[in-house]
Amino acid sequence: MINNILTRVSRRKSSARQSERGFTLVEMLVVITIIALIMALVGPRVLNYLTDAKIKTAKIQIVSLEHALDLYYLDANRYPTSSEGLRALIERPGVSVGWNGPYLKSDAIPNDPWGRPYIYRSPGEHGPYDIMSYGADGQEGGTGADADITSWGK
Repeated sequence: MINNILTRVSRRKSSARQSERGFTLVEMLVVITIIALIMALVGPRVLNYLTDAKIKTAKIQIVSLEHALDLYYLDANRYPTSSEGLRALIERPGVSVGWNGPYLKSDAIPNDPWGRPYIYRSPGEHGPYDIMSYGADGQEGGTGADADITSWGK
């Protein structure tokens, strides 16, 4: 009788251990493969959205700089020269008459979304001033994410 009871208890412990067992190596590899396939399909789309967001950010920042330059023009009756640069929007350039800035809310001129300063030329080739970013590659020209983003090519 005692032997019979011990056998039943032993079977219960054995079945409890089987229900608590972990994942096998094959199961883990299947899960990792599924996750890798999902990332292979979703990853490029996410990266494409990030690239598009950087391009849109650059365009918005250029428009913001244009508005600040227009306010500068209303006060000083001229745009900052190329040598004064965009810095004239936050600091009085020399003995500038009529400067009533700063014309930007931040204390620094924003860099483009790729971390490089915007290029400012005044007088510009396409208007009273030109503002541009060379895009992701940092070189003039290019297509897609590497394309130049300019104040005149809207």
